[in-house]
Amino acid sequence: MKTITILDIPFINTTQREFIIILDQHIKNKEKSFVITANPEIVMKAEDDPPSFKSYINKADYVTADGIGIILASRMLKTALPERVTGFDSMLKLLEIANEKQYKIFLLGAHPDTLKVTVEKVATNYPDIQLVGYHDGYFDWDQNDIIEQIRATQPDITFVALGVPRQEKWIAEHINQFSHGIFIGVGGSFDVIAGTVKRAPKIWRKLNLEWLYRLIKQPSRWRRMLALPLFALKIAKIKMFGTRK
Repeated sequence: MKTITILDIPFINTTQREFIIILDQHIKNKEKSFVITANPEIVMKAEDDPPSFKSYINKADYVTADGIGIILASRMLKTALPERVTGFDSMLKLLEIANEKQYKIFLLGAHPDTLKVTVEKVATNYPDIQLVGYHDGYFDWDQNDIIEQIRATQPDITFVALGVPRQEKWIAEHINQFSHGIFIGVGGSFDVIAGTVKRAPKIWRKLNLEWLYRLIKQPSRWRRMLALPLFALKIAKIKMFGTRK
């Protein structure tokens, strides 16, 4: 599959629909895939912390364009990506397919209370899914039995909602211990499914203002949002001078 490179990050050149078909084929073939859904914040983190975070990205099989900033940057650089392929939408589409085909899933992440509601919502909304296990995101990194749980249940899809960069770090460090399955970082998706955080209304998403809606609803995110103008500046420098330095 062709990729489009933005600030050294290879984004898969695909649509949301096409990407889910690709992942479903991996599941059918009992193959293993590591998916990162990246927005400008993630790209800038790779720029600022290249030795470690960049190494996690390099281990991924697919990096998708989660943020509208990535799409706009690709257009500015004359290498346009077709559309956003978000972690949340990917999770919902994969849950639909898992329900249809009775795939096995494992949920890792979020606060215990949030995870409990997420498990209940998934069980209710997708009754034919095999929800084979789950674990909250509050665990000792070096001493836990999560690997053993996943090995024992052999899920087709493991949704990892530990936030950036923990989810990418966890998958990168442990994926070699599994024989198959999709491992995808989905950020705050469990919170949205559980209802503790509301996703932007459709009109905001259509206008590409989901980032603004989230900032209004969660003002504490303002520090993270500082990455957006820095990202835009680097893209502008590349467009004007051919370099980001």
